[in-house]
Amino acid sequence: MAPFQLTGAWGLVQALAGVSLLCIGCAQPPGQVTETGEGGGSATTTTTSTTTNTATAPPSANRCDSSSTAAQPFGTHVGYAAGILPDHVSQGELDSAVRSFYDIWKARYVATGCGDGRHYIAAPVSGDQITVSEAHGYGMMIAALMAGHDAEAHTIFDGLYRYFVDHPSSGSPDLMAWSQGLSCDSNHGPNSASDGDLDIAYGLLLANKQWGSGAIDYFGEAYRVASAILAADVEPQGRYVLLGDWATPDSGDLYDMTRSSDFMPQHFASFAAAFDEDRWNTLTDHGYQMMASLQQQYAPATGLVPDFIRSPESSPYPAPGGFEGPNDGAYGHNACRVPWRVAVHYLASADQRARSVVEKMNTWVVGSTGGYPSEIMSGYWLDGDVVAGGYYTSMAFTGPLAVAAMTDTSNQAWLNTLWEAMKSDNTPNYYDDTLKLLAMLAVSDNWWAPESVPCPP
Repeated sequence: MAPFQLTGAWGLVQALAGVSLLCIGCAQPPGQVTETGEGGGSATTTTTSTTTNTATAPPSANRCDSSSTAAQPFGTHVGYAAGILPDHVSQGELDSAVRSFYDIWKARYVATGCGDGRHYIAAPVSGDQITVSEAHGYGMMIAALMAGHDAEAHTIFDGLYRYFVDHPSSGSPDLMAWSQGLSCDSNHGPNSASDGDLDIAYGLLLANKQWGSGAIDYFGEAYRVASAILAADVEPQGRYVLLGDWATPDSGDLYDMTRSSDFMPQHFASFAAAFDEDRWNTLTDHGYQMMASLQQQYAPATGLVPDFIRSPESSPYPAPGGFEGPNDGAYGHNACRVPWRVAVHYLASADQRARSVVEKMNTWVVGSTGGYPSEIMSGYWLDGDVVAGGYYTSMAFTGPLAVAAMTDTSNQAWLNTLWEAMKSDNTPNYYDDTLKLLAMLAVSDNWWAPESVPCPP
């Protein structure tokens, strides 16, 4: 059996060419040793500790009964607690643009293989990879949100779920190993990455409200994963998200570090509501304190935050280079997700802490670009200087900033302009395309929180 089959020609070209795409949050964890043999190949061994998930049975009140149809089909427009939408086009035009781009995204990146009834998101970060858990989490959220437009969404979601179950992390078997290779095995250190874990759990909660929990207990599985995240991906006092289940007190400085884009306050709010678990609220409170401190101390003029943060529980500061690269302390391809991650919390809850974080960024980016999305560059130091190699436009930066623009009426013209920039972009790249699609879902009022909708009838 071939390890994978891509559903679009673009994906096939990527696979055959061995294209190396950007991998976010995919740094080799400590304990992995690569030995190079005489023939130039490498053998990899990994030493890890295993975290046991001791969660009890999930609360049953929020588990939904199974339904044969999508309860929240695309275009339902649940509505937001706060925020604005583009006002220069109709709701129908917004929806149409999302549908069209989703169809393109699906053809490029949704793949089948590695077992019957399995799906994954084709994100070949290097020549010996087919996907990473980050991409898998994105795909599960997107499939659940696009049900009603895509008749195959439920099948795709279940295929993604089965693939996730097939590839457990060696550090915590209820989480997903972050990377898989051409033979469908987990490679590059079979541990988890926190961002993928969080999105997978959130996607399962969406599925519970979209189709109900039946043959696959989406709610029970969401609880299993979320509980494992608290046990293995979160600092024991619940103050910040670790880099993955491989980060332990024995990891030294890497244990005292978090990724800014792993602060997902809307995810945390949904987990707290679904599972009646206050530790998620503690994580949110500490995260907002961390963001406010970073902006005040290190980015008062821009509001930008770094990819990686040291000492997040007490005196947070931008991480020095050396973990993923020399720009770990810059606003790069990790931190570019923060405006989206934080802004959707404001849209769903009207939490003013979220608005405060992203409005600082909004004010700076409009001023620095003169209101031209084409002037948004791909990486900045926290003072607003562009990083070396960052002088190009990427939807991974533009899309999340469009979601941030939704938080205040003063951004209306800027939001309209950013929507047009997203709609007109056509530069195929897994990471850019996926963040663009997620941003378009939010900006078009097609993002919803699981706690905001009822169970299927």
